[in-house]
Amino acid sequence: MTGIVRPSPLPPEDATLDESALAGLGSGLKGLFITFEGLDGCGKSTQMELLAAALRERGYVVLVTREPGGTGLGESIRDLLLDPHHHGMSARAEALLYAAARAQLVEQVIRPALDDGQVVLCDRYLDSSLAYQGYGRGLGIDDIITLNVWGTKCLFPDLTLFLDLDDSIRSTRLAAVPDRLEAEDDEFHQRVAEGYRTLLTLHRHRIRRVDAQGLESDVQARVRAVIEEELALFSH
Repeated sequence: MTGIVRPSPLPPEDATLDESALAGLGSGLKGLFITFEGLDGCGKSTQMELLAAALRERGYVVLVTREPGGTGLGESIRDLLLDPHHHGMSARAEALLYAAARAQLVEQVIRPALDDGQVVLCDRYLDSSLAYQGYGRGLGIDDIITLNVWGTKCLFPDLTLFLDLDDSIRSTRLAAVPDRLEAEDDEFHQRVAEGYRTLLTLHRHRIRRVDAQGLESDVQARVRAVIEEELALFSH
């Protein structure tokens, strides 16, 4: 197993210091926590799997998971959240369900893997809640951050990759039968996209944009370039 070499940031004395945590605290554990973000159809899952394969070839132990999901409880919550029959779900109930699935995933899967020194790749994490519920649903980000600081015991990614793809291309990749979130109107998805770009602007040291247009191999090259620049995982 290839070792991970990086300084471990200290956690804040007060877990309510949301801005310090969100600004790039990282996991503070032995492993590395990398998250993939973007609107549905941007290619997150594909690029995450390609990166996982590349890192495993380098000798890293890699765990791949997703949100919501990754645990029995999380997958059940995922079914509730994405089921079009729950169209009338309130924005606050939606935010709480995402936070509950996240809390279980962190407790059962992510934190133990990081404690073990693994590289954890997660398809969506806190930034999805900030973009979709905070900006898309209009709940604002302060309460979302506070809820998730508590729910995850202040576990934040070491690096977040935002895969940015033109909407005209992204929309052609969506499932023929959209889930509850995909079925929202264009204005909702525009607010989500603007939310992601606002987060990118506010936290450039923690979130990196990746141009998701072009061949999968070209996008993967851009992903690896960011990983190398930020974490040097391919040069050890």
